[in-house]
Amino acid sequence: MKLIQTGIAILFALMVALTGCDSSADRVVYDGPEYVMFADTLTYFPVSNSEDYLELNLGSTVACPYDRTYAVEVDDANSTAVEDYHFVIESNSVTIKAGERSAKFRIKGIYEHIDMLESLSVSFNLIADEAEQWDLYGTKTRVQIMKACPFDLNTFTGYCKLTSTYYSDYMTSTDMRLLETEAADDDLSVVLHDFYYDGYDLTISFDPTNPLEPFVSMDDQLLGSTAEAFGTVYGNGELMIGQPSAYISYYNVCQQFVVLYVTVYVENVGTVGTYVNVLEWISDQEAEQLKKEGY
Repeated sequence: MKLIQTGIAILFALMVALTGCDSSADRVVYDGPEYVMFADTLTYFPVSNSEDYLELNLGSTVACPYDRTYAVEVDDANSTAVEDYHFVIESNSVTIKAGERSAKFRIKGIYEHIDMLESLSVSFNLIADEAEQWDLYGTKTRVQIMKACPFDLNTFTGYCKLTSTYYSDYMTSTDMRLLETEAADDDLSVVLHDFYYDGYDLTISFDPTNPLEPFVSMDDQLLGSTAEAFGTVYGNGELMIGQPSAYISYYNVCQQFVVLYVTVYVENVGTVGTYVNVLEWISDQEAEQLKKEGY
């Protein structure tokens, strides 16, 4: 789970380092009003199961010698996610313990009830005395909920459809290619057979470590021959393909696709261009039908 940090979070961190209800001559302390707020105004919550909680930090500008309990309510008017269907709240109250400046408010998503195409959000409002509300930041926070299907390399093996902007430049009679793919030697890579040209395969790798950053990477590889691609030999005759630094390639497990940005070039000659490719994995039955149609 990756929190999208805002100025509030940074400010909150500074306050934690400098604040207290009392003062001391030998250290710098915050001596302003007592405010309470959510540390972040926006958090992204990828739900991959129905067990893990998301923790939202609640902070105060001061630490006090007594417990402080606050209620948290769902702002239904500004939410698309439904409580007890898309998500559940551990407790509608949160307590900042005596001597502390922060506490955690916890929710968890219900994986089975979140559609992979839904865009869900829930807004929470912290109920605090008016004197404790900082007008500059307010008392609200929003959680963006999304389904994060568990990574399985087999999702990206079998048949897939490849469409590419490369076609319009150098393969004008092609609108789509039907590829066969299989797992590579490691657990995070697949081989895309006959990527642009027959006999030339491409290997791509998946990074499943962060559901919010489902990135795809690849090493530079041989894509084909310049003779086949351009009708003449350039340089050493090898058409190469690599990953451009300006674009991020990514995958979606739930919807079984990869968006792959590539740069095509000839070594010691120059760059042919940068292209976007969309790979969509399909069933064997759909693949057989496409074969009958000539793909």
